[in-house]
Amino acid sequence: MSAADEQGTDEQGTDEQGTDEGGPDPLRTSAARGPAAPAWSPPLTGPDAAARRRVSRRALLAGGGLAALAGAGTVTAAALRSDGATTAATVIPFHGPHQAGILTPRQQHVRVAAFDFGTRTDRGRAAALLLRWTTATEHLTRGETVPPELEPPGSRAAETGTLAGTAPAALTVTFGLGPTFFDRTGLTAARPEPLAPLPSFPEDQLDPARSDGDLLVQIGADDAFVTAHTLRTLQRLARGEAGLRWTMTGFTAADGRRNLMGHVDGTNNPEPTRALLHGPDVPPWLAGGSYVVIRRIRMLLDHWDTLPPTHREQALGRRAADGAPLTGGTERTPVDLAAARSDGVPVIATNAHIRLAAPDSNSGATMVRRSWSYHDGLRADGTPDAGLLFMAWQPDPRTGFIPVQQRLSHGDALGRYLVHETSALFAVPGGIRPGTYAAQALLEG
Repeated sequence: MSAADEQGTDEQGTDEQGTDEGGPDPLRTSAARGPAAPAWSPPLTGPDAAARRRVSRRALLAGGGLAALAGAGTVTAAALRSDGATTAATVIPFHGPHQAGILTPRQQHVRVAAFDFGTRTDRGRAAALLLRWTTATEHLTRGETVPPELEPPGSRAAETGTLAGTAPAALTVTFGLGPTFFDRTGLTAARPEPLAPLPSFPEDQLDPARSDGDLLVQIGADDAFVTAHTLRTLQRLARGEAGLRWTMTGFTAADGRRNLMGHVDGTNNPEPTRALLHGPDVPPWLAGGSYVVIRRIRMLLDHWDTLPPTHREQALGRRAADGAPLTGGTERTPVDLAAARSDGVPVIATNAHIRLAAPDSNSGATMVRRSWSYHDGLRADGTPDAGLLFMAWQPDPRTGFIPVQQRLSHGDALGRYLVHETSALFAVPGGIRPGTYAAQALLEG
């Protein structure tokens, strides 16, 4: 909810599941593991480069090689349940033309986290970290344990087998780069123009400590235990290189449709592939990638719950029962923004959320939404700390999120019951091929 109920929805139809219409979703198909990655080293720069070649493929290949490591800890396509029965493990391929977690149908649980580099960061150390993370994620998404050789040098921590016997549960891990990533790695000149920091919006109440970040990690799965352990693993593997800046936890409704306000969250999502970047002007490292805006939006639920049902529906412009517009029909019926009552008053109020967020009201601006609800208990004043982890994927936030949010921030009837508390923008590199790591084309270019 916000920055456009009408700009995107979470999965609600067969043509909105992250695939081309009429075709199966390759991201939901289990795939056999590909060949072992070849031996190579990430770029390490500076006079102490040799001393810092600690997490390179050469280091990983020591003691039997990555090919040998790939066979360790492998689980089958089934996992033991607590009652002793077996259940098929849902494996979403990690490799592909775009990162999993963009077009993938939303899982039941998510962990979204931002990391900041340490003071010693440079291009080579960033490459080493992303290599370590990529290799670990390849194992985790297949339901395998992380090889001990990936642990940071000098670390006494190690994999504890927490996920032993646990299925991957449709685990996806998506990596993104914040605007500051490029400054920290000496790649300021390579920062794409759409990654400029987001402008401030009226009435935002942003917490800087829970906004922005050098690196984004989005972890989705149908098992909250899997998402928690995966984040803990990546945090452990980043020791000495990057620290956790903030993390947020989200979930979906049983039907995957409603938010905590009781309404169907988002409708008329554009074709999901429209969020992906292609074309001659797209840097090679971004081809097949996207930009994602993340906003933690607290809902004033105690106030919202006291409103008459008709007031709540008028603020949104849709019926609560089925998500249909107040102009009639079903959820999929196009909104008739010109419809008026006999007295000339518009059926869809002039400040209704769906009117202000509609593409026709924003020069055709659209976004692909893939959001989760959150509920983190109570605030100090006793009100719910709950709302929406709004995540909007798009080819350019300057023509997607920004103009829509600017319009919503001036008079949106729904906005008076929402508080935008955190904000971040990341560039998500294109897909990862076997034998490569996230953002390799950027860091080695």
